This record gives sequence, C-alpha cells and structure tokens, in this order.
Amino acid sequence: MNGERESVDPTTAREIAAGTRRQIQEQITRLLANWSQGDGAALARLTPLVYEELRHLAHRYMEGERPDHTFQTTALVNEAYLRLADQTRPSFVNRSHFVAVAAKVMRQILVNHAKAAQRQKRGGGASKVELDKAALVSPTQTGAILDLNDALERLAALDSRKAQVVELRYFGGLKEDEIAEVLKVSTVTVRRDWGFAKAWLHREISAAA
Repeated sequence: MNGERESVDPTTAREIAAGTRRQIQEQITRLLANWSQGDGAALARLTPLVYEELRHLAHRYMEGERPDHTFQTTALVNEAYLRLADQTRPSFVNRSHFVAVAAKVMRQILVNHAKAAQRQKRGGGASKVELDKAALVSPTQTGAILDLNDALERLAALDSRKAQVVELRYFGGLKEDEIAEVLKVSTVTVRRDWGFAKAWLHREISAAA
C-alpha cells in the first residue's frame, strides 16, 4: 500500500498463466467437438485458437534457427492449418487428439519440403541426426529429416507408440508431460520410450549410412 504498487509473486503469476492456458485448451476441445458434430460456426471461433496452438508447436523447433532458413514458422503454420481445416468431415475428439494430428501433419510438411530441397541438390554424404534438438529445416538438415523419417517408419512397424513419442517430441516439439497427456501414459513411460527409440533410431540411421 502507501502508494506503492504491489508486486505479483512469481509463483502466483505462473499459476495464473497456467490457468489461462488450461482454459484455452478446454475451449479448443469444446470447439473441436462442435466442429466435428457439424457446427460450421465453431470453425470461425476455433481458427485464432488453432493458429496459436500451431504456432506453439512450430515455434518450439523453429526458435533459434537463423533468419535465412528455408522454411519459416509462419509458412509452416499456414500450410498445417489449411490441411487441418480443409476437412469435410473433421473427427477431432479433443485438443490432445488435435495436437497429435497436427504433429503428424507438420512432420509430413517438413518431409515433403526436405524431399523437394534434396531433389534440387543431389549428392553428399550421410546426414547426422541430432535427436536431442528439435526439428529444423535448413539446407543442412534436409538429409537428416529424410533419414529420420525413413527410420521412424521402420520403428512404427515395430512399436507404434515409441514412434509416436519421437514424432510428438521431434516433429511436434512437445515436452515429456505434454506427450504423456496426448498418449494417455505416464511421463515415466514416455521417458523410457524416448530412451529406447533414440538409441534404436541412431543404430538404424548409422547402419544405413
């Protein structure tokens, strides 16, 4: 008091932000359900919220990349949104389902972009995949993205959940607790799957080099 502004406790501020985030996520779930049930007006209300979710995903792995990389965050978000929204019979169950589908769509966009870039520049040695880093699309990463995608498809045939963990973490940029929410498993399971998948993929990619 006494004319001084009261400061907000950092913990309180984080709780407020987390509460707001949860409210947005719950609103997205409701609107996705309404849209899936044929409510066309829900899509108009959903669009800005979905854009934020897609930007949240894309920003995770585009952040920190140099400004001249070949695929900008905005372009990735726009293309992903168009693919997700252009459905005559959408069937998103909730936000978690949407995130999983969005990560898969973004993976395919990145793979297609990498294939196009590689067609323009043939040759070169085997690419090194840094699985501890989020996916980045640049002239030096196209081969790595394609090598990982091929190995990931082989892993999916062996264990689909472990492949999903990699897809959500590497292509979707999600953290362990977020992946656990999407897959409805514990964070311990996600951590174990990630450790196995990372070692397996490294062996596969090295063997194919």
